[in-house]
Amino acid sequence: MADKKQAEVKTTDFPPQAALDWFKAKGIQPGFDYRDVWKEEQANAFTVAKMLNADLLVEVRQLVEQALAEGQTYQQFAATIKPLLVKSGWWGIQTMDDPATGETKQVQLGSEGRIKTIYSTNMRTARAAGQWQRIERTKRAMPYLVYTIGPAKEHRALHVSWQGVTLPVDDPWWNSHMGPNGWGCHCGVRQVSKYERDKMVASGTAITTAPDNGTSEWVNKRTGEVEVIPKGIEPGWNYNPGKSRPQALQADLAAKEQTLHQTLSAPL
Repeated sequence: MADKKQAEVKTTDFPPQAALDWFKAKGIQPGFDYRDVWKEEQANAFTVAKMLNADLLVEVRQLVEQALAEGQTYQQFAATIKPLLVKSGWWGIQTMDDPATGETKQVQLGSEGRIKTIYSTNMRTARAAGQWQRIERTKRAMPYLVYTIGPAKEHRALHVSWQGVTLPVDDPWWNSHMGPNGWGCHCGVRQVSKYERDKMVASGTAITTAPDNGTSEWVNKRTGEVEVIPKGIEPGWNYNPGKSRPQALQADLAAKEQTLHQTLSAPL
């Protein structure tokens, strides 16, 4: 029972206001497949795979925000959201048309597992983004981060090997390895001072060189894009939520400016 309680995500463990502010700034982005709204885009927009009804997506987003603001447990969140999903007809296995391909598919909509994924993914990414804001504010006093694997019964082998990696806040390794680093991943970081870092080095508990475990290529079959991903990181998780929002905003602005330029320069 103690392990179960320890492993459960509780929003009260988060840097609350920073995590909440980060989540509140999200818009919505309907998508049929989780690969349709990708990486940095998810730092900018709330999405649930196969939830194409924008009104329902707004309601679900509001419930996630409420869970984050109130520090709800998974059980509390599930008790609130399940009746909404069932009433809206977004539950069980149903037939849907994939808007990208036109193909008709049997798909899993709402389920206990889907609710748990919505809760865990959003709580953990909000926590990581909020924590990063705090890290940036306090990095002069505590300039190092330590990789931690968090409470879970099982861990990915490479994640275990990264436990104790101690690098400067500005080390590029954190751009792709700031936890969570996969579905259900509990990994994160702990911020420490130079004094504590030196104590860890002296005791042999710190790994002071960024691990290089190689990379692998992954093809996003929804877009055809090929990504090079560090081994040990699941596709779509090789980004730092707290750092990626400004990048996503800049990319959105650049795309809008390009569209406006093309519109204005097009012949009448």
